[in-house]
Formats: sequence, structure tokens, C-alpha cells
Amino acid sequence: MSSTIEYYALIGDCETSALVARDGSMDWLCLPRFDSDACFAALVGTPDNGRWKLAPVAEARIKRRYRPGTLILETEFRTDDGVVTLIDFMPLRRGNPQIFRIVRGDRGSVRMRMDLVIRFDYGRTVPWVTRRRDGGLLAVAGPHLLCLRTPVTLRGEGLRTVGEFTIEAGKTIRFGLQYGSSFEPVPDPVQWKSALKTTESEWCKWICRCHYRGPNSDMLERSLITLKALTYAPTGGILAAATTSLPEEPGGKRNWDYRYCWVRDATFTLLALLHAGYHDEAHRWKDWLIRSVAGSADQFQVVYGVAGERRLREWELPWLAGYQGSRPVRVGNAASEQFQLDLFGELADVLHQAYTRGQRNEKSIHGLQLSLMDHLQHIWNKTDRGIWEVRGPKQHFTHSKVMAWVAFDRAIKTAEQFSLEAPLPAWRATRQKIHDDVCRLGFDASLNSFVQFYGSKETDASLLLLPLVGFLPPHDPRIRGTIRRIEKTLLNDGLVIRYRTHQVDDGLPAGEGAFLPCSFWLADNYELVGRHADAKKLLKRLLELPNDVGLLSEEYHIEKKRLVGNFPQAFSHVAMVNTIINLHTRRGPAHQRSGLHSALHTKASRSKSRR
Repeated sequence: MSSTIEYYALIGDCETSALVARDGSMDWLCLPRFDSDACFAALVGTPDNGRWKLAPVAEARIKRRYRPGTLILETEFRTDDGVVTLIDFMPLRRGNPQIFRIVRGDRGSVRMRMDLVIRFDYGRTVPWVTRRRDGGLLAVAGPHLLCLRTPVTLRGEGLRTVGEFTIEAGKTIRFGLQYGSSFEPVPDPVQWKSALKTTESEWCKWICRCHYRGPNSDMLERSLITLKALTYAPTGGILAAATTSLPEEPGGKRNWDYRYCWVRDATFTLLALLHAGYHDEAHRWKDWLIRSVAGSADQFQVVYGVAGERRLREWELPWLAGYQGSRPVRVGNAASEQFQLDLFGELADVLHQAYTRGQRNEKSIHGLQLSLMDHLQHIWNKTDRGIWEVRGPKQHFTHSKVMAWVAFDRAIKTAEQFSLEAPLPAWRATRQKIHDDVCRLGFDASLNSFVQFYGSKETDASLLLLPLVGFLPPHDPRIRGTIRRIEKTLLNDGLVIRYRTHQVDDGLPAGEGAFLPCSFWLADNYELVGRHADAKKLLKRLLELPNDVGLLSEEYHIEKKRLVGNFPQAFSHVAMVNTIINLHTRRGPAHQRSGLHSALHTKASRSKSRR
């Protein structure tokens, strides 16, 4: 059985990644890209579906960490006979992807065992394995090739490769696994010492660019490194998570493939990168977004591949047992075929934020925006699947309508501020019409709260975004009432669930954990309405949830007190970065996106002029 989700750590080369458990078992690896077929799929199956374990033969006490400022993982095993450290890393890609696992003897003498099970095609295909003259192995199946190089003597044992060796203090033994195409020459070996030195230097150099210097900087920097690791370097696309089908409810069916890039994450991600000082990464993320959505406005998707691919057909892998029995295991995501209004608001907001930060766009990009807004004028009053991509009935989701308002609001502000040609009277009229529509149909006076969708009595954590996107000011009584309603109905042990799944027909069995970004949004709301003590208390609670190496998944299961959902989750780490900056600086992302920063700046300027 795979480890609990919080027992995993991430390594990667900014084009793909692997998950390594505390016990030294690498249970998830997709090659050569994040969204490629896995060759280690034990995470969502069994060890027979592929894994690579390196650990002492005897029982050990385990402690691990990342080298400061890097994605180099060090796992320390303490046995009665000695201490050994396993160093796992992937050099940033300059050719073929490669994983190094370095076993270092620190004290005494420790007997170690390696167990390698390669299964291409998501744990299904057993490769043909041959021995190399240098003692290593070649594993080939179809187009795939893996080359293992190590001085350790290896042997075959039941369709797996094993080896035992003793490591003594002061000694190191290396294992290098390199991927290539079976129809091309075997990749040349890479010297591990220089690769380790270069990898550490490059990561440290990158994180030193961070501008933030305040409380919780260690957690913020780890989140930024995680976002960098989840960025597909060739395109700048940032995927939602490194995994597929890790369940939102253990044993349940809410299991999705998150190895793609979601448009709705765009503005939060852009602001996190900009406020932390990573302007190049923000610019590349914005460019990825524009390239991906380019085309006919009626073909705008919620999710794309890491290079902007659109066909993400969802299908199931029946030969995999699922993470701890959670089935089905899915590849692809049917959300790519859903109609969701909020995407238009995200795109318009990203373009507006980029403009105001000095990242100008070509005239053709403005033409794309004009086309999208023209299309939105005809469809904003339609039902959709909403931010949570429900598989039940379409609805007039309140958040979706608000984001349609955001689209017109940001397009208007961009055109006004930068003197761009646009049908401003028509846009202003539609903006006001949507605002009136939401306030009339999305607000329930008897509850003193906005509701999940028109006519509903249920609330939804997405409503926390209304003040964050500037739809209404934080101190508006309707916003305060909505916050209180969310606290009453969706807050559990200090954390926020998205909505009450047992009260809403979303097309799936009820039950899931607390959605971590929503809890960060609540802290942001507390900060905006002046509840600073509550904001800091909630942030402190949230900062207790990352695992021992600082990683967060999508959700937290309150009853089982464990992380659930795909892992590590970019949106959770984006939310952490934004909330830390919001609570500890005067001009955080929440102030900027809500318009409060501009309002405060205007008020201060007027006060100064009067003086």
C-alpha cells in the first residue's frame, strides 16, 4: 500500500517530477513530461505497478529535509548499526531527464537494499531488461528506455531488479536513472558530483531573488520553490499538481487528473509571483495563458495542457487499484469540455494586472480581448458548471456571474487607463447589468448572505472572492453577512469546506476535505475587513498543516487529520504566498486585486493635496 499523502516529498527538473515517500520509495514518476505516462505508479496502485525503493534492510528512524533553498531532498535513516543519508534530486533539464539517488554513509555501517520495479504505461507494461557492460541495466518497452547506472551488483528477482550493499561512514554510492527514446542512442552518463553542485547552486540563486523579507518567510520560500518545480520550463505553464487521482475523500470517487494548467488559477498565481519579485516567471505565465486561449472565443477552455494542448480526453485505468483503494484512477480531465463563465474574468484580470505592472501586450492581444468580450456579452446570462466544475446540473452560479462582471470591469479599466479602442458604453452598461443581476438574484435577504447559485439557500466558499476581486467593498453589510454565513455553515475546526456536498447535487457522492485555498481566502477577508487578529490566528492554523518538508495538498481531512487530494497542490501554495504577503505588508495582492490599494492611494493623495 502507498504511504499517506503527507509522507511524500517532491523532486523535479521543471519538466517532470517524482514523489518520494519517507521510507525511501519513489512511488510516482512520469517521463519525460509531467503529463506523460507514469513508469512508477505505485502511488495509485501497488509496488508491482512500478516503484524504486532505497532503504536500510533493518528498521530505521527517519528524518528528512530539503537542502535550504533547493529541491534537493535528504532522508536520514538511523539504525542500530549506523546512520545513512539518501540524497534525491533531478538536475534541471538540459538534455535527457535524469534522477540521482546518492547513498551517503554518515556513521557506522548500514546494510542497504534497492528494489526497482519499472512499469511503463501507468504501471501496465513490463519492459525488456538487459545488462550493460558497465554493470548497469537497460529497460526498454515501445518508445521508452530507462538506463540505470550504479556500481552496485544487481540481480533480477520476480520481474524486478534488486541489489544489496553495505555503506560505511565517509563513503558514497550513486544510482543514476536516465530516460531516453528506445530508437535513439543510450544517453551519455552525467557526473553526479558536478550535477549535485550545479543543481544546488541554481536553486539557491533562484530563491535569492525573492523580495519578501518578513514573518513566515521560510514557508513562503518553500511554496515558491514548489511553484517553480511545478512550472513546465519550456512554456512557462504552471500545472495544478504533480499527480492524478489522489482522492478528496479516501476511498471515494472524487479523483481527478491535475497535471494540467487551469485558467482560473491565473490571476492569483500572477500576483503571487509579482509580489514575491518573480517578474520573468509572471510574464511567462501570462504569455502561456495568452497563447493557450488564442483562437475562437467560443472555444475558450477552463484547462489546458502544459504546452497549451486542448484535447485532454478523460479516461480510466482499470488495472490500477487506486490510492489506498480510491477508484477510479483517471487520466485527462473532462473539465476541459465544460462551459465555465469565470474564465473570462480571470483572463481579463490577468491582462489588466499585467498592463498595470508595465507588461504591455501587442495590438493582436488587445484584439483577442475584444473578441472574448464581444462573445461574453452574448453568453454571460447562461448557466454553467461553476468554479468547482460540478458534474451535476448547470446553474446560475453566483461566483460565475461575478467573474463575468470582473471581465467587463477589468477590460473597461484597461481600455480607459491605456487609451485602448473599445466599445466602452456597451461594456459599462453590461457591467452594471451583471452587477444588478447578482445583487438581486444571488443575494438572499433572509440569510443576509450571497448564495451558491440563484434560488439556492446554500452558501459557497467561492463567495469569499467577491470582496477579493472588488465586486463589493469588504465593509459592505452584504459581504460581512456572507462571511458570517460561511463561518456558520462551512467552517469546521478552523478550516473552510467548499460547500456542503450532502446538500448539493454536484453529480458525485458526498464527502470531501476542507479546501485549503478557501481557508486562505477567509484569512484574506478577515484582513480586509479589519479582523486582523482572526486573520493571523487562521494563518497560524494553516501553517501547521504542511508536511515535514513544507508541502500542501489540495485539501485537509479534518476527521482523519491528514492531507487529501492531489499533491503538492500549486493553488494551495499560491494561496499561502498571497496570504502571508497580505497579512504582513501594506500593499498585498488582496489590496491590489480588490481595488483597495488604488482607493487608499487616491484617498492619501487627496488628503496630501488638502494639506
